[in-house]
Amino acid sequence: MKPIQGLHHITAVASDPQANVDFYVGVLGQRLVKTTVNFDDPGTYHLYYGDEIGTLGTAITFFPWRTMHRGRIGSGETSAMAYAIPRTSIEYWRARLTDLDIPFEETNLRFDDPVISLADPDGMVVELVATDDPSTIQFWKDGPIPEEHALRGFHSVTLLLNTLPGTAALLTEQMGYDFVGQEGSRFRFCGASNDRGLYVDIDVQPDVPRGSFGAGSIHHVAFRTVDDSEQLEYMAAFRAAGQQVTSVQDRQYFHSIYFRGPGGVLFEVATDEPGFLIDESIEELGSSLKLPSWYESKRDFIEKTLPPIDHPDFSNTLSK
Repeated sequence: MKPIQGLHHITAVASDPQANVDFYVGVLGQRLVKTTVNFDDPGTYHLYYGDEIGTLGTAITFFPWRTMHRGRIGSGETSAMAYAIPRTSIEYWRARLTDLDIPFEETNLRFDDPVISLADPDGMVVELVATDDPSTIQFWKDGPIPEEHALRGFHSVTLLLNTLPGTAALLTEQMGYDFVGQEGSRFRFCGASNDRGLYVDIDVQPDVPRGSFGAGSIHHVAFRTVDDSEQLEYMAAFRAAGQQVTSVQDRQYFHSIYFRGPGGVLFEVATDEPGFLIDESIEELGSSLKLPSWYESKRDFIEKTLPPIDHPDFSNTLSK
C-alpha cells in the first residue's frame, strides 16, 4: 500500500448553519459542494465546502447542531486547521478581513511562512498560511474571491497533545509521513505527495488539560487512501499495530474507517472514490438536499425539520 498522500477532509461542529455558510462561502470563498444530512442524525445538516468540485484536500465539512454549546480547545484535539494561500496574496487577505470587520492576528513566521489566524463564527481557529508550495485546485469562478487570491486547499492541521511519541510513531511508522522539522513545541510531519494538504503539525503542551467538545470543535481529521482495497490494507495494518479500528462505513461519497490516535484525536482514512459528482453535476453541486437511499422515504419530514439556508450567489458580481 502507498503511504498516506495527505489530508482528505476535515469535519467540524458548528451551531447556526446559515452563519456557517455565510462565513465559509461569503468570507473565505469556498463553494458549498454538498448539502446532505448527518447520517446518524438526519435532523441535522452535513455541509461540505471546497473548491469548485470539492477536490480532496480542499473539503471541510460541518455538522451544524443548533443547540450545541461552544466547545473549548484542549489536549487530544485538533486545535486549528490551515488553508494555503499564495504568498503574494497576504496583503489581499489582510485587506479583505479588515473590510469585512473580521478580527485576525498575524503570528511569527512558521517554518518561514507568514500565518494569518482568525476564528469562524463558532470560534474554530482557521489559519491562512502564505506559501509558495504547489497546490492543485479547481477554481470556483462564481465565487467572491479572484482566482489569484483564492484558497489553495488545506495546508495543515495542528494537533494539540500532551506528548509526542505515540502519535509521531503512528504518522511515521504506520501512515508513511516524514518528520520534517521542529519549531519550539511544534513538530511537523509531511505526507507522501507534493500537493495540497501535506502537513500535520503536533503542538506538544504537556500541561494543557482536556478540552470540552462542542460548536467550534474539530470532530475528526480524514486522510486519503486510493481505493477500497488499499483502505482494507490500512485497516489490517492498524489493527495489527493495536489500533481499535471501525468496520468500513459507507459515507455515500467515500468509504471510511475510524480510530483514535494515541493522543486522543479521532482519525479517519477515507477513499478517493466515488466522489461528489455521483449524484449532482458540477453546475448543480450543493444546490439541493441530497439524501442517502435509506432516508429518501423520510424526505418530507427531514426537509420540514431542517432550517432553510440561503445560498450566496456571486455569479452576477465581479470578484473583488
